[in-house]
Amino acid sequence: MKKVFAVGIAGGSASGKSSLCDRLEKQLENYNKKVIHMDNYFKPEEERPYSKSPVMETMYVDDNHPETIDLKQLHNDLKEALYGDYDLIIIEGLLVLWDEEILSALDLKLFVDCRADERIVRRLRRNMNWGLTFDEITNVYLDLVRYRHEEYVEPTKWRADMILNGSKPSQLAEEGILELIKKHI
Repeated sequence: MKKVFAVGIAGGSASGKSSLCDRLEKQLENYNKKVIHMDNYFKPEEERPYSKSPVMETMYVDDNHPETIDLKQLHNDLKEALYGDYDLIIIEGLLVLWDEEILSALDLKLFVDCRADERIVRRLRRNMNWGLTFDEITNVYLDLVRYRHEEYVEPTKWRADMILNGSKPSQLAEEGILELIKKHI
């Protein structure tokens, strides 16, 4: 049975992972593909871990910790898709390159890198559009998210086959990625 070609996209919060995923998905619209967003696998809030922030010692629901994701369901869905009737799977999320089972399934590993100051501004814009306040967003980011990034996300950059500029996406790089994917499908 033919194994589906699997692409993983990781990077920090608001680095441009979903945007890259959307652009690739659009450019590959003629292929039979499955797109998996790790954010769709958040456990219910009451099952997510709470963590005390290192500096302010405030308790937060820790949405940047591996235990907040239903990895068992994600692994099952990924495994099913890998041996399904697809040409391509794209999986994107903070911890795509952190999780060993996901990592071992990937044929192409991408990391979208973006400076922390730009990521916080993007996160502010996005989350304020969702109805959160400036203080809610900045408090959790400064108290917890940036530490989780250093702990779980940043170290996985070196597992990637390619590190992409999230500040200024390169059309040339994306064309190269598309050609690489098409070659292996």
